[in-house]
Amino acid sequence: MFILDVRPKDAFDDWKVEGENVKIINKPFSELKDNLESVQSVLPSDEDIYVICAKGHSSTKTAEMLVEAGMENIYSVKGGMQAWSEHLEPIKIGDVSGGAIYQFVRIGKGCLSYAIVSNGEAAFVDPSRLLKPYKEFIREHNVSVMGVLDTHLHADHISGGRALSNDYDSPYYLPPKDAAEVQYHYTELNEDTIIEIGNTTIKALYSPGHTIGSTSFIVDDSYLLTGDILFIDSIGRPDLAGKAEDWVGDLRETLYSRYKDLKPDLTVLPAHFMTIDEMNEDGSVSHPLSNLYKENHGLNIEDKEEFRKTVTENLPPQPNSYEKIRETNMGKVDPGEDEKREMETGPNRCAVR
Repeated sequence: MFILDVRPKDAFDDWKVEGENVKIINKPFSELKDNLESVQSVLPSDEDIYVICAKGHSSTKTAEMLVEAGMENIYSVKGGMQAWSEHLEPIKIGDVSGGAIYQFVRIGKGCLSYAIVSNGEAAFVDPSRLLKPYKEFIREHNVSVMGVLDTHLHADHISGGRALSNDYDSPYYLPPKDAAEVQYHYTELNEDTIIEIGNTTIKALYSPGHTIGSTSFIVDDSYLLTGDILFIDSIGRPDLAGKAEDWVGDLRETLYSRYKDLKPDLTVLPAHFMTIDEMNEDGSVSHPLSNLYKENHGLNIEDKEEFRKTVTENLPPQPNSYEKIRETNMGKVDPGEDEKREMETGPNRCAVR
């Protein structure tokens, strides 16, 4: 696929469409509108060209200009990067007692959420605000929603947990240590919480560090849902609530002690990924815990001071609108749909690197 991205260079460098078979160039619309010839010479003549921008406006104008200049097979991507950010679909990860576990991959944003299905019942973990794919999944699998769980109070995207639980009259679980300022009712998610979904058991594991309340889930003693504590190629950052120095010790304790005591053959299922390099061949994101202790740099920093510096200094930029997103997830503010989309623009940036 050949993509012409006409956003400003800084926006392109920050976040763009990626894929194994993607060829992409950046030529800002501000330059093209007065000098279309500057891009015509580098565009292929023998394949389709997809023009993308932030929301679909500049790409439409660019595509029209290229067609008027005599080029063929030019398409504008409807909705632009905003639409790319909002696409997600489920992939089956594996079996559980009486059913299966599915990973919803939000490829443009790097967000991962989960459905655990067993004997006609389901629980959802870390759902995004885009409820349509989950509702389609519920209809297609003909399941009853028995619970919706958030591993922590998110700062990079707006949670759909409360809305999904309300729509299906099911409990919404949230760690109480992350919920001190929330403005709504929730069911406390504590370390001893066990949730039965059909024949499948979901066990909560208190795992602070990314937030003070961060909680992981062990599903059927086979899968470890790590939230934003542990990723395939990195570890969670502790600074999105302004508590990096306070929480660095908790993060190390979780990664180097709590997780170390777990079964090494657990399949790690994180809440985010950073690049397509972390994806498996089927597009899913998972890895055995034992392998991560061999390959993930964040799990192999023996010196405590070096670890502290790694997770508190030289961090990537914080997610766009992260403070407003946290307030939204607390129920303190209720932005309109257009503002929510704008707030979520860009990569997730929940990892240390």
